[in-house]
Amino acid sequence: MTMSASQRDPVNAVFRHVIGAGEPGIFDVKKGQTLRLLDLEGNQAVDTLFYNARNIRERYDAQRTIRRQNALFLTTGTVLYSSLGHPMATITADTCGRHDTLGGACAQESNTTRYAADRFHMHACRTNFLCSCLNDGRLTKRDLTANVNFFMNVPVEPDGSLVFADGVSAPLKYVEMRAEIDLIVVISNCPQLNNPCNAWNPTPTEVIVWDDTAA
Repeated sequence: MTMSASQRDPVNAVFRHVIGAGEPGIFDVKKGQTLRLLDLEGNQAVDTLFYNARNIRERYDAQRTIRRQNALFLTTGTVLYSSLGHPMATITADTCGRHDTLGGACAQESNTTRYAADRFHMHACRTNFLCSCLNDGRLTKRDLTANVNFFMNVPVEPDGSLVFADGVSAPLKYVEMRAEIDLIVVISNCPQLNNPCNAWNPTPTEVIVWDDTAA
């Protein structure tokens, strides 16, 4: 894990918003701005999608991001690449040190398959993503794609299987990234209660944005 702190002061931010436990969020981040995701109470998975605000058909590409950096996990220095091979965002600070690219987003269907039939009614990240996209109006169901799971710990076993493990984050840990293009950022502050990705207790996350000249 590669951890690095930021010198940015939230007092100088141009945007601050707390996403409630298990809730969705959608917002724009302009090229050159810095986005911080702040894990307020610790061990909260923050499922995140990135789109080019000027061409929504271009979006975060997990395969390109993993392949170009020869690394499964994201941390300081990682570049998030788009489906067209362009840099979308660069992680500039990270006090958690490890973020998942493979675990995907929980859905009502996967909750049923993994856990029990009576879990279908439970809220899920895919539902959050869909609600955000439809309410915003620029994105639709067909635009949902692979996401980043910030703060989530999904080790890969020797046989290639994935394990949804206890998180490696803690209260007030954060990750910051510089937008390389104008972005639409869609977040599901994960509501999952069936595995330890949220320490069995979803909690709020704060979104903070600075202009490129702010510190």
